[in-house]
Amino acid sequence: LVTMKASVIATFFVVFLTCTYAAKETTKKSKKAKLHIPQIDCDVKAGKIINPEFIAKCPPGCQDVKYRVYGTDIYASFSSVCSAAIHSGVIDNAGGKILVQKVAGHAGYQGSFSNGVRSLSLPRWRESFLVSEGKPRKGVTYPSTLEYSSSKSTAVKPGKTLQGDCVNVSTGGTVRKVYQTSPVPTTQMATTTPTPTTTTMDPFTTTPKPTTAPATTRTTTAAAAAKPRPGLHRVRDIAFRGTSSSASNRNILRSNAGIQRQESVATFRRPAVSPAHLAMETDLWKPGLSLFDTGFASKDELNLKPLEATSQGNPSCKVDLAFLMDGSWSIGKRRFQLQKQFLGNVAHALGVGSAGPLMGIVQYGDDPSTEFNLKTYTNPKDLRNAIEKIPQKGGLSNVGKALSFVNKNFFSDANGNRGGAPNVVVVMVDGWPTDRVEEASRLARESGINIFFVTIEAAAENEKQNVIEPNFVDKAVCRTNGFYSITVPSWFSLHKIVQPLVKRVCDTDRLVCSKTCLNSADIGFVIDGSSSVGTSNFRTVLQFVANISQEFEISDTDTRIGAVQYTYEQRLEFSFDKYSTKQDVLSAIKRIGYWSGGTSTGAAISYASEQLFTKSKPNKRKIMILITDGRSYDDVRVPALAAHQNGIIAYSIGVAWAAQDELEDIATDPDKEHSFFVDEFDNLYQFVNPLIQNICTEFNSQPRN
Repeated sequence: LVTMKASVIATFFVVFLTCTYAAKETTKKSKKAKLHIPQIDCDVKAGKIINPEFIAKCPPGCQDVKYRVYGTDIYASFSSVCSAAIHSGVIDNAGGKILVQKVAGHAGYQGSFSNGVRSLSLPRWRESFLVSEGKPRKGVTYPSTLEYSSSKSTAVKPGKTLQGDCVNVSTGGTVRKVYQTSPVPTTQMATTTPTPTTTTMDPFTTTPKPTTAPATTRTTTAAAAAKPRPGLHRVRDIAFRGTSSSASNRNILRSNAGIQRQESVATFRRPAVSPAHLAMETDLWKPGLSLFDTGFASKDELNLKPLEATSQGNPSCKVDLAFLMDGSWSIGKRRFQLQKQFLGNVAHALGVGSAGPLMGIVQYGDDPSTEFNLKTYTNPKDLRNAIEKIPQKGGLSNVGKALSFVNKNFFSDANGNRGGAPNVVVVMVDGWPTDRVEEASRLARESGINIFFVTIEAAAENEKQNVIEPNFVDKAVCRTNGFYSITVPSWFSLHKIVQPLVKRVCDTDRLVCSKTCLNSADIGFVIDGSSSVGTSNFRTVLQFVANISQEFEISDTDTRIGAVQYTYEQRLEFSFDKYSTKQDVLSAIKRIGYWSGGTSTGAAISYASEQLFTKSKPNKRKIMILITDGRSYDDVRVPALAAHQNGIIAYSIGVAWAAQDELEDIATDPDKEHSFFVDEFDNLYQFVNPLIQNICTEFNSQPRN
């Protein structure tokens, strides 16, 4: 019996050990496999990677000026991913793991110097990304292999042999080309929402935008506005005071930046942006995709809900206008009331209405907040009543912060921005700002915003030492010629400038800051149609022309497009005034027929100068983009020099056998920034982004006087 019990116990123990071991093995097998981190090169741009969220490993040595970065904290998608990671401080030049999340495009990107990397500013781009430490987020599955948007095919000309995808095959005494094109990836583009699951879409379908709420409109009760104010950064007497008393009171505690607001700050959310601006950087033609399948959606296609109690307004003054209202404690209750009366009178004098000017108000103190946007009120009576009910915020006079807020939040489709109307900001400031305005103003101007300043009771000579940023008005306004700035000696004489101000903001011909790099040019394409190009490659050139054209804001008052094709002879395909919509221009490009013949590039430049650019408008930048695949049979230097002297900015793009010396002769100086070369037609798409960036950089560097 004892022996039998011992045997049973031994058997049980063996079974227990066996089960325990099996359970451990099962647990080991069920553990998640270690994440494989794909490595990327220093020159890889976020827009070239399809995955909307991914972890990658950067190599050492990406802290180099040749790897361009655009933005700070939030980067444009044609920035180098690894260089942006160094700029943001996530990694250093030794490399390392990073987490990248794609987000929607921004109206402006601010350049800065950080961690040994100089990032550049950019007026606008269609997609952005964020970089953070390379740790997986909980519940998110990351790809072990990244998907890239580019695919290549190769073509050769007769007489040239290439290794790889294209070969020359001899048949008798004839050489014929055999094309072996690599297949297009099945997954071609992903949404910009930061979700790791890739959505397969047509590459020319505009990326859907995540729904975001518009900037929160701030409302404060009269009781809150009447709270006691423990300190003022600039003391005012409530009753009327003369000039003599203002000088003694002005300097008291003006620079006290430690004052705390007595009211809660509204929460700001980024407003919705036009879907037209959300197309990803990879929304370009690549080999194997259908021609001109752009899926473009313009601002004009966005239907807003009809507004009640609207008036047509003054049609001769169609502007989208934002007033930055000074709500700081320095202004006092009496003068704040005078400011509201002034704004009500301006609304009446403008003739606010759906077909005329639209007006919104942002009040600023320590922080800015939207009182109401462009579409809230569309008749003068309701607008004046709403202005009268605005309570004072209090706080400092942080104008720079207010300009940044307006630039990022106010002029959006969700807030009533109409696209075709100039954007105007009028800044009301009591004395001087308590923060710096230069950088915020520059970014706003680059976004196409016309900035006016109305300065009331500006600093006297004995007060100027208290001004944080000397000459702040000249650093902020759209132009420094006096048109964009008005100085008023007293709040009690503010009513005198109602009509002069209205006249200026309605003078749309002089609102030059509405002109951006994307809406202020006459662009003429000069296209090589010689026999060496071939029918297939000619269609590739046309797609390249279409990809560039669709990036611009096209209308009879914005950017206009024209085209010339040449061989030995020249042909005007269409002039600048022929088509006034983007869709019509893209359709016209598609219809251009291949000509075939010789290559007389010099004669083509002269023809374009005479037949195309002489019809350019005086206020337009004249830009010629010439595409050729070989050396010209005639001289290009004299015609190119004549074009440059006539104010034409020339870009030359050479393919295959194009001569580098001729490309540089054709290009505007510095020719290294205006000439490009690529060995294959199928790689032309790579130059779309650099070309547009060069055009914008050159535009934004223009003097402001």
